[in-house]
Amino acid sequence: MRTDTRARRTTRWVTEHALPMTYLRVAALGGDLQAQVVTASAAGDHERLEALLARARDHGTLVPGRFAALATRHASVKEILTSPDVRVGFPGPDGGTAERVARWSGAAHLHPLKPPSLLAVEPPDHTRYRKLLTRVFTVRAVEALRPRVEGIAAGLLDELEARAAADPDVVVDLVEDYCARLPVIVIAEILGVPPEQHAKVLRMGSAAAPSLDLGLPWREFTEVEDSLAEFDEWIEGHLAHLRAHPDDTLMSRLLRASDEEGILDHTELKGTAGLVLAAGFETTVNLLGNGIALLHDHPQQQAALDADPTLWPNAVEEVLRLDPPVYLTGRTSTKDTTIAGVPIAERTMLTAMIGAANLDPDVFDDPERFDVARPNAREHLAFSAGRHHCLGAALARLEGEVGLRAIHERFPRLALLPGRVRRTTRVLRGHERLPARLGSPAR
Repeated sequence: MRTDTRARRTTRWVTEHALPMTYLRVAALGGDLQAQVVTASAAGDHERLEALLARARDHGTLVPGRFAALATRHASVKEILTSPDVRVGFPGPDGGTAERVARWSGAAHLHPLKPPSLLAVEPPDHTRYRKLLTRVFTVRAVEALRPRVEGIAAGLLDELEARAAADPDVVVDLVEDYCARLPVIVIAEILGVPPEQHAKVLRMGSAAAPSLDLGLPWREFTEVEDSLAEFDEWIEGHLAHLRAHPDDTLMSRLLRASDEEGILDHTELKGTAGLVLAAGFETTVNLLGNGIALLHDHPQQQAALDADPTLWPNAVEEVLRLDPPVYLTGRTSTKDTTIAGVPIAERTMLTAMIGAANLDPDVFDDPERFDVARPNAREHLAFSAGRHHCLGAALARLEGEVGLRAIHERFPRLALLPGRVRRTTRVLRGHERLPARLGSPAR
């Protein structure tokens, strides 16, 4: 790596991760609740994190802090997500030396939290990007994919069944062998990625997932940046291939529409394509893994689904509520405003704890209880809200319903084994490993 390139990377790490995390650790020692939440999350101390979030919910609708305001109640999180007075992301440098340093050190590759990513822009750019994507991500178009999703799930389960037939005591990792492969194959087919590249896409997406987190150690930061750079180069080549060999896949249609109408420039199109691809499987991997774990740990809820299979769509909503694939998101106020009745100054960082909001007792009775028949489960905020509501929500719901129902019905005696491991990512919430014995398949 050239000296100036390494210097820019080091500067990015110091300004975006090392310094903010140092400030937060000092503030946490001083009793700042927001800082304590971040540092507990960064340390992987889930027990302390849940206790802090419960304390924040008891504190009120919005908890002001030294660096940010923390929202854990359903009403305050939803207001942040829908307010016209906030924008996505956290406050950046506001002029002077800090802004010049940020501009000098800016990454040359795509990043999910930096423009032109859909996660990092607001209207009018956000409207322009989203208008292009909503042409093909309609509920009707997604539902038309159901037979293919069912076929992919059945094929993966056939492979698992064959392994179990050869060795009844075989231990499989359901994340690696099922939860990850199903959404990767689905989104890859939608976007025209050939089968021989599926494993590479999964590897790059998984390696880049911590890019959403604050306070990365140097080694992890460099690994993430390398993965983002590799993904940037790969998506460039994939788009070039589709331009030379157009087909009827979603990505090819997006390319034609954008090129013919000039909706997006090349960088914008590349950023949008990369985000759709990565977001199209990363969160669904978590949804499937979290759902399998919850159903395994609550056999009475599995029995309820056996008795009434029409509950499967609602069961997916309850999984999304209780163990959401995206646990938190950040916003910044664009003006002096009021959120949940609390005065907020311009450029205030707002941390919306989606996972905590989904446990708000003012909205959900007995919120810690897993109930596949919960009548208002769909009121969760797992797909965000407002103008940044998840574009792929319908596809995620479909894959969740098909994927969870298929594995449960094929392997009703599936048993998770000791050794399940949670992902270390903090924005994305899921499982790294789910070791299991499949048991005899249903006939």
